[in-house]
Amino acid sequence: MATQQRTIDFILEQLDAVGNVSSKKMFGEWAIYVGAKIVTLVCDDHLFVKPTDAGKEFIGDVVEAAPYKGAKPYYSTFR
Repeated sequence: MATQQRTIDFILEQLDAVGNVSSKKMFGEWAIYVGAKIVTLVCDDHLFVKPTDAGKEFIGDVVEAAPYKGAKPYYSTFR
């Protein structure tokens, strides 16, 4: 199942206050950028956050999962 446009629109709306946020369709799914840096991937309507030490400290108990087969783990929003 591919990510729906309304999912991307919702995520971009939530991140609007961050500024300079954009999305790009890649390999049939989506990447969300802040400036020129990818910060999340959205695959099958599921948000995957790029892992960073600061992000892990902020989130606390993180769940990691690969956004697609063969990918490095990202922080997953699935619980």
